[in-house]
Amino acid sequence: MSNSVDFSGRPFHFIGIGGIGMSALAYVLTKRQFPVSGSDLRPNHITHKLESIGAHIFGKQEASNLELFRPQVLANVVVNSEEQLAGTTNSKLPQVICSTAINTNNLEYKAALELGCPILHRSDVLAALIADYYSIAVAGTHGKTTTSSMIGYMLLQADLDPTILVGGEVNAWEGNARLGQSQYLVAEADESDGSLVKHAPEIGIITNIELDHPDHYDTLEEVVETFQTFAKGCKTLIGSIDCATVRDRLQPTISYSLHSDTDADYTVTNIDYRADGTTALVWERGKALGVLNLRLLSRHNLSNALAAVAVGRALGLEFGEIAKGIATFDGARRRFEFRGEVDGITFIDDYAHHPSEIRATLAAARLQARPGQRVVAIFQPHRYSRTLTFLEEFAQSFSHADLVVLTDIYSAGEPNLGQITGEHLTAEIAKQHSQVVYQPTLSSVREFLLQTLRRGDLALFLGAGNLNQVIPEVITAFCEPAKATS
Repeated sequence: MSNSVDFSGRPFHFIGIGGIGMSALAYVLTKRQFPVSGSDLRPNHITHKLESIGAHIFGKQEASNLELFRPQVLANVVVNSEEQLAGTTNSKLPQVICSTAINTNNLEYKAALELGCPILHRSDVLAALIADYYSIAVAGTHGKTTTSSMIGYMLLQADLDPTILVGGEVNAWEGNARLGQSQYLVAEADESDGSLVKHAPEIGIITNIELDHPDHYDTLEEVVETFQTFAKGCKTLIGSIDCATVRDRLQPTISYSLHSDTDADYTVTNIDYRADGTTALVWERGKALGVLNLRLLSRHNLSNALAAVAVGRALGLEFGEIAKGIATFDGARRRFEFRGEVDGITFIDDYAHHPSEIRATLAAARLQARPGQRVVAIFQPHRYSRTLTFLEEFAQSFSHADLVVLTDIYSAGEPNLGQITGEHLTAEIAKQHSQVVYQPTLSSVREFLLQTLRRGDLALFLGAGNLNQVIPEVITAFCEPAKATS
């Protein structure tokens, strides 16, 4: 693949444009008035939004999608609103953007090669955008989306008008991306496929480092090496020294910690974790800055907020501006997202799919739960490789749940080698937890919940796959009896 991105007006064509990372790039490029097109197998609200701002969307991934760009077609093209994606004065072949999910057998990908289109990985485009701005890139195994969204929101509230690209949707800018008019860009930088090493931001943040993608990395050491390369490319590196790997293997320019007895640049005291949020007194190199109020729950989100404070101060913001912005941040969608309450049952959707994330999310749920309220964890394992690698860790991650419901593994495109199943994981969790149930399909999960959930339950749906499709179905089913008796 090429890694030279052309911002002179050459068209961009995305194979798999509806993905959360791909669509964010496509949004910013379209808003910057570049000709953008792309394909996806399943149209969704994201592709509809891209279409509404001028991107041309194909509903299938086929070789014919690139026919418009063939030289003989371009030579005779009559420009109209649809054909402007080819460029009114630029007859060059498009830059074709792919993610790691697109393999070499993809027919559209093959057609792009045949035409001689430059092929770029999505990380190449992100790296080029990072280089084009005064950029703040948030990396780390956990907390990237919340931290980058919080920083973007903080800068927005401080009237710094940032461009934002994150791996989740945020209500404040109605999606996963925003084009600002200032020099600032806030981006989520993903380590999952090793492409993190391409990014060289002005400010880099590393929230923590763990092995999370055994499909790409064999050992934690390989993950550390990727983060070390990223760290070397950052002009300023902000890192959490509460993560031993960050503390011991990297040398952050600016450090933060939830423990006041460390020598971190930013620490907190007087911490109050409540069911409606978190409060703490923030310290900067031994000097009290002021009180920080969060709507988000639990210690992992306080840590994310401390990273945002460090970024704000590095940019010269007063603490009052920082605290005011953070205080009204509601979080990103699918990060402990409230989906509704019906018949006394609260429904929460969360993206947690790694053992550490599950423990943190369930701890937040337990903090929010009222006395006597059951925490029901409904979990869809994500990827065979992750489930197999962290089998023991998953088994120990559900202690804060009163009832655990598991479904089968969401493959995320991985082949099933027959080494692990959702039923196998259920058996392992059952060795540590007395209330564990296996429901292999989404339909069986739905039916089980309709029979099992009761007034007062906090139902927490966990996973990076498609489990959350069940939530509106269950809510609707519970609403029907409520309507009948009203």
